[in-house]
Amino acid sequence: MGSARSATLTRPAPAAGRVQTPAGRIAARFRRNRLAVTALTVLAGIHLAVILAPWIAPGDPDTVALVQRLLPPGQQHWLGTDEYGRDVLTRLLYGGRVSLAVGLSSMLASMVLGVVVGALAGYSGGLTDVVLMRITDGMLAVPLFFVALMALAMLGATILNLVLVIALTSWMTVARVVRAEVLRTRELEYVLAARAIGCSGLRILARHVVPQSIPSITVAATLGVAYAVLLESSLSFLGLGVQPPAASWGNMLSGARGYLRTVPGLAVVPGVMIFVTVLCYNWFGDGLRDAIDPTLAER
Repeated sequence: MGSARSATLTRPAPAAGRVQTPAGRIAARFRRNRLAVTALTVLAGIHLAVILAPWIAPGDPDTVALVQRLLPPGQQHWLGTDEYGRDVLTRLLYGGRVSLAVGLSSMLASMVLGVVVGALAGYSGGLTDVVLMRITDGMLAVPLFFVALMALAMLGATILNLVLVIALTSWMTVARVVRAEVLRTRELEYVLAARAIGCSGLRILARHVVPQSIPSITVAATLGVAYAVLLESSLSFLGLGVQPPAASWGNMLSGARGYLRTVPGLAVVPGVMIFVTVLCYNWFGDGLRDAIDPTLAER
């Protein structure tokens, strides 16, 4: 009996279940969304390909060789050549660098502006909130694509101006999201405690309030990149974005307009890249949103 009792006492306790962190739960829910995981995998492949463009497709994307114009796909030119004899695959990869760089840069700029406006409006309240939100609503009511066209026509079609114009016409959604999150968190106990011990409003916003909005900001950022890539492609197609000879997916489409019947592949290839990139960013953003707030997926 004594030995049985000692065996019972020395028997190891059952292993406790592993406690998942909030980030671990979000990652687990995201992995269960096959569409979002596929979209993320495709996006990773696209970004890796454009980063490694000098090794994947060595050569100058702007080198003109008229004797090789409009060649069909082959061993030397996997996707053929364009109307100036330039390798389509090389220009596609280097053009992806420009299009994605513009999309990511303008998204970052619009995130900063939207977070500042939304945080100040939500935390300050009163007249500040009313003025900033009416400006935001007014911007949302304006046909922003035509505003971007006019701005680039006046300022000049440079990459810097393109980034600034896209950022200044796409911050409003982020501002509204951040404002809603700040309104939700500004009256919580830890925020009230920070006020009670004398923390400044800027410190409370930066350390305690805005970080709670990071998941929502992240989702808005992924959708913002898709919007920025599509807008850059549209403006470049119309001649007010990235200017030739520099390549972007939009101006590759523009250059292929005169060959839609004879060499449709010139337009299909950049068009497919724009379509796939924008679609995958939207799927990734939707999956990330559902992983962060699973109640949205049930609606």
